Amino acid sequence: MTALILQGRTDSTRLPGKSLLPLEGEPLIFRVMEALGIVRCDIRILACPEDCKADFSPLAEKAGFAISTGPHDDVLARYCIAIRRFSPDWVIRATADNPFVFADAAGMLAEETSALHADYGAYAGLPLGAGVEVTSAEALLRAGRESTGKEEREHVCPYLYNHAEIFKLHRPLAPRKWQGSKIRLTVDTREDYFRAQRLYKLLGEKTTGLERYWGSVILEFAE
Repeated sequence: MTALILQGRTDSTRLPGKSLLPLEGEPLIFRVMEALGIVRCDIRILACPEDCKADFSPLAEKAGFAISTGPHDDVLARYCIAIRRFSPDWVIRATADNPFVFADAAGMLAEETSALHADYGAYAGLPLGAGVEVTSAEALLRAGRESTGKEEREHVCPYLYNHAEIFKLHRPLAPRKWQGSKIRLTVDTREDYFRAQRLYKLLGEKTTGLERYWGSVILEFAE
């Protein structure tokens, strides 16, 4: 069983309230869930702090995501809570500031990582904000028990990829059609948000159906 777990919260130092900022008529976090909605998995979960639940619940329900709550800053613990509740074997980790996540790349990475029985998978060379991470649930639970560093807890996966002697890693260069390491697609600042508004509007005008979620299509208009 594979769970796609999206982490999100409403506060942000550089761009306050960014998860709920509008992007073509819907909150940013809903657009992220919309993109992730076509990634093949068994369950989709929005993992958020308790104080965000009221704002996020209607959006999660609309997008077909379950809600799981946990600590505000210990995001790794938040993932472990969701894993214990839903009991997946594999986790696709995504973040709520990436409305242009490459859905097709996420699906392929998940297939590769599970086929290799790796503990952690991530593509190198993708645009910033285009990728996901894939882990075994067992590896994340072990990280939750053993990791103590603030960065490890906040960013979820560093304990895995910083301990190659413990975990089996799958970190290949992304296929050429998805490469664009100098391109910025994440939304972390006001400038990022304005760029996202322009790109999302352009994708809506120039694409149809699910095309706006394919990495190669997004790159065509982002470059």
